[in-house]
Amino acid sequence: MSTQSTYPGDAVFAMCCCLRLPQLFSTCVAFSLVADMGFRRGAIGNWSMSFWCICFAMTLIITIVDLYRADSLFPFFWCNISVTYACYAALICLSASIIYSITYVQFVPYGPYRDRAIAATAFSCIASVLYVIEVAGMGACYELKETFFYVHTTQALLKVLETFVAGVIFAFLSNTSLYLHQPVLEWCVAVYSICFILAAVVLLLDLAEWKYMPPVPFSIFRLVLSLLSVLLYISALVLWPLYQFSEELGGQPQRSSDEDCMDELTYNMCAWDQRLAVAVLTAVNLLVYVADLGYWARQVSVGTKDQPRDSQEDLRLLPSLPTTS
Repeated sequence: MSTQSTYPGDAVFAMCCCLRLPQLFSTCVAFSLVADMGFRRGAIGNWSMSFWCICFAMTLIITIVDLYRADSLFPFFWCNISVTYACYAALICLSASIIYSITYVQFVPYGPYRDRAIAATAFSCIASVLYVIEVAGMGACYELKETFFYVHTTQALLKVLETFVAGVIFAFLSNTSLYLHQPVLEWCVAVYSICFILAAVVLLLDLAEWKYMPPVPFSIFRLVLSLLSVLLYISALVLWPLYQFSEELGGQPQRSSDEDCMDELTYNMCAWDQRLAVAVLTAVNLLVYVADLGYWARQVSVGTKDQPRDSQEDLRLLPSLPTTS
């Protein structure tokens, strides 16, 4: 099997011209518009601008590597890395668009700053759509019947969601006043960190072709990690709302009790909204971990693991052994 058939460089080059350049333009315009707002952009604007800058920088790096064909040195690893990044970029731009519009844009008075904020949100939405198209289009560029794509599997998508939701939680937890006053809340932050590290390590190992590990031990290992993560997230889902919203435990049950939330326009999310966002995201990530646990429980019960498609094809292409009469 030739390298050209499994890694169609011409198709990737065409994708760079058709998708990567609009992605660079959209993310560049988005963070430029927000940066031009000065101090009025607030913490949410800084948060959104930083993620648009990251997407722009990473897309530029990947584009340069593709244009110089340096990816041909490690085609399997690179194609999975690039499409994994596209998944994250799509989620990042989409979440930035939603959070920025809900928590900031709608409260900005009519005028040039509101127009810039709306335009930045629009370009962020366009960028997320372009990244989604790239993820879908990579399947057509690389012949999936002969090249294994880890990112196109259920386990990979679950890991991407787990790490992404944890990353958004960490963004809200940048306000250390939410948890430093309670050891129980610090435990919740430790849960988010431990589960994120475990999911990220597993994702990196899978991208590095550790998928060829023996099926049964690997499935049991992943099942144990998923079960541990589910138990940890259950504790966080119980403790975080309890100590954040229970008045008896020092929490604030109502939004009106937070003085920062009383302002008609704040350039920062008030603490109560941040607490609520972390609680909701904890529940969302717990559901993702439960789905991951169910997936690996099924793999262990069946006793098999998803085989790489290229390995299956190689077995089919092996010449038949001569038979003896």
